[in-house]
Amino acid sequence: MKKILVCLVLLSFLWFGTQPVMASANQLIIINKSTNQLAFYENSRMVKVFRVATGRKAAYTPEGKFKVVNKIVNRPYYKEKIPGGDPRNPLGTRWLGLNARGTWGTTYAIHGNSNPASIGKYVSSGCIRMHNEEVKWLFSKIKINTPVVITSAKKSFHSLASANGYKPIGPEAKFVNSYALKIGSRGEEVKVLQRKLNALGYSVGTVDGVFGAKTDLAVKKFQSAHKLKADGIVGAATKKALEMVWINQV
Repeated sequence: MKKILVCLVLLSFLWFGTQPVMASANQLIIINKSTNQLAFYENSRMVKVFRVATGRKAAYTPEGKFKVVNKIVNRPYYKEKIPGGDPRNPLGTRWLGLNARGTWGTTYAIHGNSNPASIGKYVSSGCIRMHNEEVKWLFSKIKINTPVVITSAKKSFHSLASANGYKPIGPEAKFVNSYALKIGSRGEEVKVLQRKLNALGYSVGTVDGVFGAKTDLAVKKFQSAHKLKADGIVGAATKKALEMVWINQV
């Protein structure tokens, strides 16, 4: 009898002690490589859609149904021995590890990046890149074990969600390219902008990651010089022009 009780206790410990923390609030992430967009669902509703970067070759970013198995703030870039939080770190500030291709959150992930100009493109070695500020927001919402569907199917997000056993309600959220830099913006992306403007001769003064009056003036001068609307807002058109000039002159 004692042996039976001991066995039951051990089984109970193994069962409850090894169960992962389950995803809460009915969450789902869908990444569509055909559009390089990521949709976040919660409580059956699509909350937000983000632009992302994926593998520079189609096979690099794995397709299938995975889950978020770890969450790391400022993960070091071990390959080049770059500490976490370093502005040079290509993994950005947040890491949502996936259990893809036999790995367990160590190789494939949704993460930030040190090159905001890469977002929307096919440039990675397999991971899914986001803007640092946007992945911070997603990181704060996502629970461990949240399902992640990666596909290249030319279907709507709701259709893809339904095909994977999720029951979406309400309308699909429209992608809004809200990630524009302007007066008041702060962070590493602003530093990258400031460095490029300084190098191209549009002085912003000190590179401090704060989009203030000097950066605003420099942006407007750049926009005027390249026949763009001189509003001081670094949106898609200005980012594209800046990147082209940067590539050709530096």
